[in-house]
Amino acid sequence: MRILLTGASGQVGHELARSLRPLGELVMPGRGACDLADLDQLRAVLRAVRPALIVNAAAYTAVDRAEAEGALALRINADAPALMAQEARALGAALLHYSTDYVFDGSSGGAYIETDTPAPLNVYGQSKLAGEQAIAAAGIPHLILRTSWLYGMRGNNFLLTMLRLARDRAQLRIVADQHGAPTWSRTVADASARLLGLALAGGAPWWERHGGLYHLSSQGQTSWAGFAEAIFAATGSSCQVIPITAAEYGASARRPANSLLDSSKLMALCGPLPDWHAALADCLATAAASGGLAQD
Repeated sequence: MRILLTGASGQVGHELARSLRPLGELVMPGRGACDLADLDQLRAVLRAVRPALIVNAAAYTAVDRAEAEGALALRINADAPALMAQEARALGAALLHYSTDYVFDGSSGGAYIETDTPAPLNVYGQSKLAGEQAIAAAGIPHLILRTSWLYGMRGNNFLLTMLRLARDRAQLRIVADQHGAPTWSRTVADASARLLGLALAGGAPWWERHGGLYHLSSQGQTSWAGFAEAIFAATGSSCQVIPITAAEYGASARRPANSLLDSSKLMALCGPLPDWHAALADCLATAAASGGLAQD
């Protein structure tokens, strides 16, 4: 089976390149050859590769910059997935797409489930929700996996940012009134591969019964400040965390105060997901064994 993986150089895509390899022939065009902002180029790639499965791990993820670049965010996060769904329908292919906790406004008192009503607070969340809706309306076999607070051993993410800043600063002011579950990109990739393995074994009946929307994040919860403290404790850093509010931080884009996602639906199909503390320890151990973290 031929699998087209977009975004293979990103933090989730890099892990998917490993986890998906046993499932089939992976085609992984770089951004220069498959830029989701160029819909004509994307269409040409899809028609040339003719995959049986499209895995879209590419996205516009600059949450604050999206407030000023809404058209670009919408093209990459909504128009490109809509085109993928359209081409998948013509090819008879399936589509796996990643989305975000930012489709919610954070007003829930508990973890969000898949049937909760989205209400994004920012342009990024709006663009991701539009992509979800386009795929769901296309009438194709699909999986949409919402995840949250992603970090990993490469790319731009909170873990690498904290480690970089802690090298030069004795204190860091970190938001303490937003809560979620930090999720290692490898957790996402491995769960995705397990889910797709079930789909490929089950064929059309599986997609009809189990296709659709799932939440996928680590178990447990913390704040950004709590995550930073755990990172520094695990790496032996003496950097001190000063808790602040989101209002004090003053980001351009509003973010949900509650980003918790209930992953029970997914775990019922493909097994447990790790607690965020355990996943962080595994990530750091894996990085140490492989030569360190790819900090930009």
